[in-house]
Amino acid sequence: MKSNLLKVKISDNAGFCFGVRRAINLAEETAGKECKVYTLGPIIHNPQEVARLEKRGIKILNDPKRVKRGSIILRTHGIPFNLHKKLEENKGVNIIDAVCPFVKKAQNIVKQLSSDIKSKNKTIIVVGEKVHPEVIALVSYGNDKCIVIENEEEAQKFKDKGDLNIVSQTTQTPENLNNIVKILRKRYKLKVYNTICKATLDRQKAAEKLAKKVDLIIVIGGKNSDNTTRLAQICSEKTKAYHIESVDDIKEKWFKNINSVGLTAGASTPAWIIEEIKNKIKNIKKVIMKVKSKEKK
Repeated sequence: MKSNLLKVKISDNAGFCFGVRRAINLAEETAGKECKVYTLGPIIHNPQEVARLEKRGIKILNDPKRVKRGSIILRTHGIPFNLHKKLEENKGVNIIDAVCPFVKKAQNIVKQLSSDIKSKNKTIIVVGEKVHPEVIALVSYGNDKCIVIENEEEAQKFKDKGDLNIVSQTTQTPENLNNIVKILRKRYKLKVYNTICKATLDRQKAAEKLAKKVDLIIVIGGKNSDNTTRLAQICSEKTKAYHIESVDDIKEKWFKNINSVGLTAGASTPAWIIEEIKNKIKNIKKVIMKVKSKEKK
């Protein structure tokens, strides 16, 4: 078996995006200065990285009322508007705003549309997942004017009397947003604010491009990560794909009769996990080579 039989290629733009890297840096800087540091919910959607931060003393907080003093780091996905206001009322707490700038931009658009006199009678459609923290936070900025639509089926069933404004969860695929817009445009006059993060879009395009060139692609990231799940969906349409969180999820049998493997990773996946998985696959390659060599003898 030739040594280059199992090629491992890493996608462009795999791993941490700007917003996540900024949030992790803020968390580590704060932990280096203070004893009591909390995040309101997981700071990012990657259990392994969250666990690493916990070892540094950064604890996940579910009830902010229990904290009298210390620093509370706001998660990258944002938090509901009213909760943010309540946190600001606690003078003993230092708020570290780690909300992704692209998420904050979407929040500001929703807030402006909900208060703008020209848009006062317009429903704000948020294209995204209803239970996702980012979407929950986005809706909270809309003064009860937001309705979440997840897919084309819901767009077909949607009924409203007036014109519409449309914003998007930052990790949506352009295809889903465009398909929903196309359906709604047939019945309503609407204005679309494309709030999909460019880093997310670049990652999706790069992953799709790589998936077309390999026999198998491994998508690395938290199972609770929306952008990683979407990467897996995109890649699975082009080749065999597995969505995994860590090196422990890898199965040797996946690589039998495989000549090329691609690696991509969600925006919350740290470089150290990607490196672990790359090395694991290289070791599997060596095992396969040994087995093949014995079979030939």
